Parts: sequence; C-alpha cells; structure tokens
Amino acid sequence: MMISTRGRYALRVLIDLADNNTGGYIPMKDVAARQNISLKYLERILPTLTKAKLIEGVHGKGGGYKLTRDPSDYTVGEVLRLTEGDLAPVSCLSNDAPPCDRMSECRTIRIWRDFYDMTNKYFDGIRLSDLTAADGSDQYVI
Repeated sequence: MMISTRGRYALRVLIDLADNNTGGYIPMKDVAARQNISLKYLERILPTLTKAKLIEGVHGKGGGYKLTRDPSDYTVGEVLRLTEGDLAPVSCLSNDAPPCDRMSECRTIRIWRDFYDMTNKYFDGIRLSDLTAADGSDQYVI
C-alpha cells in the first residue's frame, strides 16, 4: 500500500487550515505557498474535501476555505479513505470487491484482514489535532 500525493496533500491542507485558523476563511493561494504545493493541484483536491464537508469555501474577495469541525474531530483515517478510496492491502478486501471464490480456502486472508484492521485502527487513532502540535515536538512528517 502506498499513500498517494492526493492523500498526503489533503492532510497538509487540513493541517495548514487548522494551524492558521483565525475564525475566517483562508485563501488557498496562501496554503499552497506555505505548503509548497501547486495551486492547480490543490484545486483538484478541494472539491473532494468540500463535498465530504471536511472544509467549506467562499469565493470572491475575503474568500477562501476553513475547517467545518474542530481539528480533534478529524481522523487521518477518515481523510485517507476519502482521498485514497480504500486502505485495503489486497483487492478482495476492498469495499467494492466482488465475493472471492477462494475465500474459504485462502490461507493468507487472515494476515491481510489483520493488516487491514491494524492499518485502519492506526490511522483512525491519529487526529488532526495530533498533527498540529504548537511546539513542533513529536510531529509526524507528511
């Protein structure tokens, strides 16, 4: 499993919005500059975050984006499942996978299920607020 730039950048956008929250909307060009991410690329990620109601945006003068919830109410797992589609390590465990004919005799399914569960629990255990430590200590690198 490899997390794409889409998933990593979505997390960086949300962290930046949390770090720079003043109660108002934050221009995405400012986020793009701080995060060194192409504004064009961010414009492809923002609709996904907006549609899922993770952020809200306003166009025009004074516009931009802001979080819709407190940073402690977001999990990394939620963001990655939204941007990556699924965190399943094998196709037969994907949400939209057809039933596998070999499931009853598969000798490896248990390790894949355990890995999948472990991955989801790990990412669901990290909150956006955990990534916005004010002192910069013990931060995750994204």
